Amino acid sequence: MPSLDELVRSHTDLHEPDLEWLHRLVADWQILADFSFADLLLWVRDHRQPGYWSVAQMRPTTGPTSYLDDLVGHFEPRGGRAVLDRAWDEGRIVREGDPEWGDGVPVRVEAIPVRRDARLIAVLVRATNLLGVRTPSRLELAYLQTAADLTSMVSRGLFPSAGERTDLADAMRVGDGVVRADPSGTVTYVSPNAVSALRRLGLGGDLVGRSLAGAVREVLDAPRAPVEERVTSVLDGRQATEAEVHSATATLVLRAIPLVTDDGRSGAVILLRDVTELRRREHELMTREATIREIHHRVKNNLQTVAALLRLQARRVSEPSARTALEEAVQRVGAIAVVHELLSRGFEEVVDFDEVVDRLLGSVVDVAGHPRQGSAGPDADAVADTDTYTDAGAGLPSAPVAGQPAHSSLGSLGSLGDATAVRVVRRGSFGQVPADVATPLAVVLTELAQNAVEHGLPGRRGLVEVAVSRNARELDVEVRDDGVGLPPGFELDALTSLGLSIVRTLVCSELRGELAVAPRSGSGTRAWLRVPLTA
Repeated sequence: MPSLDELVRSHTDLHEPDLEWLHRLVADWQILADFSFADLLLWVRDHRQPGYWSVAQMRPTTGPTSYLDDLVGHFEPRGGRAVLDRAWDEGRIVREGDPEWGDGVPVRVEAIPVRRDARLIAVLVRATNLLGVRTPSRLELAYLQTAADLTSMVSRGLFPSAGERTDLADAMRVGDGVVRADPSGTVTYVSPNAVSALRRLGLGGDLVGRSLAGAVREVLDAPRAPVEERVTSVLDGRQATEAEVHSATATLVLRAIPLVTDDGRSGAVILLRDVTELRRREHELMTREATIREIHHRVKNNLQTVAALLRLQARRVSEPSARTALEEAVQRVGAIAVVHELLSRGFEEVVDFDEVVDRLLGSVVDVAGHPRQGSAGPDADAVADTDTYTDAGAGLPSAPVAGQPAHSSLGSLGSLGDATAVRVVRRGSFGQVPADVATPLAVVLTELAQNAVEHGLPGRRGLVEVAVSRNARELDVEVRDDGVGLPPGFELDALTSLGLSIVRTLVCSELRGELAVAPRSGSGTRAWLRVPLTA
């Protein structure tokens, strides 16, 4: 089905401000359809041939439809519908004529010119199914009078109004509750649903003949602060905008539409909706999110405490292998703590994983025993070159990271003149990573980078790179070094090393990914892993 934009731009000479006005009308015309108990069709004139295009359609929720078919995109040649021609030619609301018949249903048709800045830009056809016509009730009379006022404003370019809009305003419907007021703000009609909503707010008795603003103020003022001016202007119907009022028992959203005639403001229609349950759920959600953030914060603090205890224990251990094991445990606990620290900052259960990697890799040589000089953060010695390489051997999948710039340099570890200086850099961006992926992936990358420094570059200078490429479904990550390479007869599945065993378990079991380790072309080692981002 063609859109309003496509039809207007293809078949008319209307300008962008005209199109924007039509969009604003269409955004608001469910209200007009419901007040009218009628279908609405928006027609624009073709600028190449005599005739009109139907560019939008709306059915009422308060009565039966007049058109079973969708007529958007239908072309009506000039002369086919007299009301359209007369509305265009005479620039007035046309109500004369016999009912039309369609699908065996008699339909009363009215044509309302649509103006913007006094220019005629479209015609709004209102079609009422006469099979549903009966002696109108008080509610129906109030609705029809409001519809007549609004259509008159459409024809004079006064509706839709230029007031502020919210998503909730678009969701408001006539059936939620309607109040009509005269120019002084005195209530002249209240729909049954509006009566129920206002009683939940705390208003009792008959509101007709009373000031809505005054009645609501009595409920809301004491012991709270006075009602703000914005709310008062909406309750009085003086301003075309929305406001929200709260009492101890209910929350209502109000939207005022001032009604204007040639003689000035004739009153207002105020739509209201009870959003008490919606606000309660939003509050529960915010409370839950705050609780989750606090849990992440406390987990981070507890993990830091555990790491501190392990570090203290390591200082008291004289056996080198035991001290190294404890320091490695500190690194693993720290990797998890970093993820929880970032999760505690926001409401979403996702992590900016680049920050995680930069922080973890910046301290990866601590356990390996390399001398460390200067900052290891993104502001340390930059590695601005790009890297192109060829994959080698072992049947590893080719990770699509060639030619990517170093998005962040994690700096030099040790002075450049030091024979044991090691540089650790990240190439590419991990982006946002789900929390259930971030925690095990942080441990995996810490282990792989630590192995590269400790076993690939023992006591020598070199480079460790973490290269990443991602799409919507998965991450491809490679940790590579230019060190001594793998020992003869290396087989990943036959290893008993705790670090690589942890890596293999986390990647293959928890992350449901793939892992391979093989010699790098020239010298060094590359560890490649592919991790799905979705379940």
